[in-house]
Amino acid sequence: MKTHFIQPACLLILFFCSMIAHTQNIAPAILQKQWSASWITVPDATSNAYGVYLFRKNLDLGSKPATFVIHISADNRYKLFVNEKLVSLGPARGDLNHWQFETIDLAPYLQSGKNIIAAQVWNEAEWRPEAQISLQTGFIVQAANDAAKEINTNSSWKCQRDSSFSPLRVTMAAYYVSGPGELVQLAKQAKNWQSLDFPETGWKNAKSIFAGNPKNILGQYGTPNAWMLVPSTLPQMELKPERFAKVARAEGLELPAGFPQTKVELRIPANTVATILLDQNYLTNAYPVLQFSGGKDGSISLMYAEALFTKFPDKGNRNEVAGKRVIGRKDSLLLDGSPNQTYTTLAYRTYRYVQLRIITKGDPLILHDVFGNFTGYPFQFNAALNTELPEINNMLEIGWRTARLCAVETYMDCPYYEQLQYIGDARIQALVSLYNSGDDRLLRQALNQMDQSRQPEGVTFSRHPSYTPQYIPTFLPVVHRDAARLQSVWQGLAFCQKQAIGNAANFGLFSRFSSGGWFFAQRALLDVYGLGDRQRLGGWPWPTQPGRQFSDAGFATAVGLPIGRRFGKQNRNKRIRRDLSSPGNTT
Repeated sequence: MKTHFIQPACLLILFFCSMIAHTQNIAPAILQKQWSASWITVPDATSNAYGVYLFRKNLDLGSKPATFVIHISADNRYKLFVNEKLVSLGPARGDLNHWQFETIDLAPYLQSGKNIIAAQVWNEAEWRPEAQISLQTGFIVQAANDAAKEINTNSSWKCQRDSSFSPLRVTMAAYYVSGPGELVQLAKQAKNWQSLDFPETGWKNAKSIFAGNPKNILGQYGTPNAWMLVPSTLPQMELKPERFAKVARAEGLELPAGFPQTKVELRIPANTVATILLDQNYLTNAYPVLQFSGGKDGSISLMYAEALFTKFPDKGNRNEVAGKRVIGRKDSLLLDGSPNQTYTTLAYRTYRYVQLRIITKGDPLILHDVFGNFTGYPFQFNAALNTELPEINNMLEIGWRTARLCAVETYMDCPYYEQLQYIGDARIQALVSLYNSGDDRLLRQALNQMDQSRQPEGVTFSRHPSYTPQYIPTFLPVVHRDAARLQSVWQGLAFCQKQAIGNAANFGLFSRFSSGGWFFAQRALLDVYGLGDRQRLGGWPWPTQPGRQFSDAGFATAVGLPIGRRFGKQNRNKRIRRDLSSPGNTT
């Protein structure tokens, strides 16, 4: 067998230069001075409760602008529409000390004369994903220059709470922390609220919270101002239509030929209960889209699964559906009978299977179309594979798809259940994306975010962003050799190393960081400096908890030291001091 991977290394340089250019295009005042725009919210809205909020701003332009750059952010998240077209989703996740804003040029979507800027902002409060840190509901838009300042958020924006949304709890006997489902009562929803001619009757002027502030701009008496804004270094996430491959099973309804692979109208008679199991053929991250008319007083629910269950937690062959049930996140629509409606979720869903359950009362329903919009970090596959074994090609395709599903605004351990960026997992994911794509922007963000989670004891959180602190001391950052480009995280890594060496003062003993956390041994440190062997460490494996064993593999990401080199005892102290002061010696 001859198998060869080719990586275009020059892409690393190209992507890096692209990011520098993007950062340099942001005016210094945006990064160094208080913004003219204010964070806004809906008057009388509870700041920390679940809610979906709509904002509108009319712009009258004398001519179509060549550029119209804005900086935009929200808490928790936003979707931005310009003249009814979706142009941005965000912001990329971070923490309050590093709250990211997106930079978007609206010029391609604007026109001479009247324009409408509309934003949907939501706060899932206590229902939000574990990875979503939050202060309170807020939305901000800042023009890049005075020519566009009319768009700055302030009390001139109109707003309203969308009372049609409620959260649906996800009930699973598993660690699920990716956010709730949605219950949407369409009779309460403002129709076509993104359109220019929508009547704003009853809409209120937005309430200003306080001015936006970039990081390092402090408020009165040296206090930080809530969200400390930093520019996102990531591109906008990819969005592309994705049709379902087939119907896995259906009950209560005869389906037309071509459904759902092509756009075919599905008519559901009055007083019908129908269940349709759609199969994507592979796991995906996507915003499901339903287009429909009628069905007054009826309902549509969508339940998402990455596999079906025989009896939880047994899944068996994921291609088989007979005798299995769907368990997972669910969205439900209560229909009001209006024509030509479109529904899509606030956040993307992860699924292979989507179960549609449709109930009609006295009014029939027309389902015009159902499909998904795939989303993910816009990695480009730039590697090549030459092999005599065709199954290897399939393995590469499956592996790359898996890598892409676990990379959106951060690396993630899994998109369905957790959506959390663990540094131990991210290290492996970064190697995959670097080798196959050459794009290192998500990696550099991951390293920065883990460094930003570092605690006074020297240890980082095992995962970040995450609103619940978690310590797994084996999960510490290990950076690549081009450390000169990562000076911002080097001091933090050196601090981690010093802490690790302090904990290993009695070489061969288990240690804990003073903040607590899971037990671990400084195996990597001992191997690096030739300080341990199996006899002195008591043999393998080591017990860490009653009834559990700790294997060698558990130390793979223990400490970011130059693993694989051993030093003589006479030079050991000198080598340790050198490694803690030189960024060129990381692996």
